[in-house]
Amino acid sequence: MQLFIHIVTVLFTIIGMECMSWFIHKYLFHGPLWFLHKSHHQKTKTFFEWNDLFAVLFAALSLYLMYIDRHNLGYRFFIGAGITLYGLIYFVVHDWFVHRRFKTFKSDNAYLQTVRKAHKIHHKNQGKENGRAFGLLFVSKKVLKS
Repeated sequence: MQLFIHIVTVLFTIIGMECMSWFIHKYLFHGPLWFLHKSHHQKTKTFFEWNDLFAVLFAALSLYLMYIDRHNLGYRFFIGAGITLYGLIYFVVHDWFVHRRFKTFKSDNAYLQTVRKAHKIHHKNQGKENGRAFGLLFVSKKVLKS
């Protein structure tokens, strides 16, 4: 039963991270934290962008949660593990597949192509205001129709 609870904790954390990411992206990244996030909306010749600091922040949070619960593997450990897994999913889908930071991952999978299309809609707007499609893994049909 304990294993089931740990798995559910990780899965709910991943889902929660996607929901939080949408909110944070829309209201913080395209709000007061735009000065860092705008590097992601501009063409660059460098591999790293200021926006990558957000990944470092979330990685630090997840490592901290896992570290403080490392001896008893409590709920904080598994929340940290869920944040880590979400970060890995985000990296693979967003950075590797959608933005092609590494040119090795291509897919004709319908879901992944839908995610890519929604993200391209988001990047059509190069500015802070009037953005659309702030999520990554959950794609609204409404966004794709317009």
